[in-house]
Parts: sequence; structure tokens; C-alpha cells
Amino acid sequence: MLIDQLQSDLKQAQLDRDEVKVVTLRLLLSEIHNLEIQKGGNLTDQDAIQVAQREVKKRKEAAEGFRQGGREDQAQKEEAEEKILQAYMPAQLSNEELTKLVQDSINELGAKSLDDMGRVMGLVMGKVAGRADGSVVSNIVKERLSE
Repeated sequence: MLIDQLQSDLKQAQLDRDEVKVVTLRLLLSEIHNLEIQKGGNLTDQDAIQVAQREVKKRKEAAEGFRQGGREDQAQKEEAEEKILQAYMPAQLSNEELTKLVQDSINELGAKSLDDMGRVMGLVMGKVAGRADGSVVSNIVKERLSE
């Protein structure tokens, strides 16, 4: 299970005195634990992956913000944390695979215009299950529904 792997990797990072990895994994495990409390029970690997995805997105946005503010050192720290988190994410779909999946979903729903975007996004995001960034999926759906 992913949570067991995270705990094992945290112990190893502590032994290796890898501070960035220790801090990052502790934070991720804490966020997963908070979700577990909210849900009132055990979590699946998919739940843990969703938490990791949120944390990756936060790191990307923070790095971008720090860079715009001229704080390159902080941006690099955020990117290092993002890289650690990415190791626990499932393999991402290629643009070709994602485009095919979006087109199949559009055909399945009979979507014709941008008014159907919400339905298509819901279906596609359920199918990709953490293997694609939502903004990338959104762009492809918009492109396909605008044709």
C-alpha cells in the first residue's frame, strides 16, 4: 500500500539525513492522515494519490510564485519537494492517449458544445485517476468541443 511505502521511505530518509525528503514526506503523511480523519476510516491508494496530486500542484504554484517574486532559492526548494512527491504518482498519460480518451468520452456522452464540458470533464477525470493533470485535460476538452 502507498501509505506503507511512504512511511518506509520516511524512515530511510531520516536515516540518510535527507532533510528535504523528511519534511516533504512528513507533510504528505500528515495530509493523508487528515483526510483519513475526515473520511472516518481507512483510505485507498487512490485517496493517497489524490492528496499527493494536490501537494504537487501546490508546489508547482508556489515555485512559480517565488520565481515571479525573485526568490529563486525558495522556488528551487519547492521544485525539489515536487520532484520527491512525483515519485509517488502513477505514470502520466501521454498527450495522444489523453486526447483519445477525451474523444472517446465525448463520443460516449454525445457531447456537442462547451455546454457539455462539465459532464465530459467528470467522465474523463474519473477514467484518468491521477494519471493526468486537470488543466491539461481541460485544455484538450475545450479544444475538442470547440471544433
